[in-house]
Amino acid sequence: MFDQPQNQALSQELETTRIKNRSKGDVELSYLEGFDVIDTANRIFGYGNWSYNITILEQVSQESNQNQNIVICYKAIVSVKVSDTKHEHHISREDVGFGTGISKTLSDSHESAAKEAVTDALKRSLRSFGNQFGNSLYDKSRQHQNSQQTQQPKPSNKVNTPSQDYSKLSNLGLSVMQQGSNLVVIGDDIFAKKDTIKACGFKWDARLKHWCKQQEAA
Repeated sequence: MFDQPQNQALSQELETTRIKNRSKGDVELSYLEGFDVIDTANRIFGYGNWSYNITILEQVSQESNQNQNIVICYKAIVSVKVSDTKHEHHISREDVGFGTGISKTLSDSHESAAKEAVTDALKRSLRSFGNQFGNSLYDKSRQHQNSQQTQQPKPSNKVNTPSQDYSKLSNLGLSVMQQGSNLVVIGDDIFAKKDTIKACGFKWDARLKHWCKQQEAA
């Protein structure tokens, strides 16, 4: 089915620089980002030699949290098809994924939950092709460390926080920046990570539309 270069690529160890980390409660989780998995599939299989189809996408729950945000959960089942270069043979894989959307508006919650569910299902379908798609991350006996994740992102403005450790935020892909006399948290899907942000002492400022914290004196 696969040629020699493809088999060699699939058998290689997963590069630690591709591994991202995030916190879920008191547990640190390692994962690959959706765009990285798609880029890897394009690189190994070829742009026209693989595809995926959403067979099921449905809402499974809806509720409101203590901050009056709308919390929606979606389930997706995605089927992946990989063909050889001549498209004479193919392999199909299918798996399920879940996604949660948290927002003040119903439409934004639906959008975030649906996208996350499809991406999760796609990654889980592709992981059956091995380590290049993160299958080794599910092996609890193996330790994966990303050297880039142990360092906080360097902000464009210097933040004087000698006594603070924001590694939990950086592990979630978030950054702490200085804005006037405040420290603010920036990043993607920020409301979905609010529990960790609040645990680091930040509060939501409706006027500034940021999670803010008074900067401590040096």
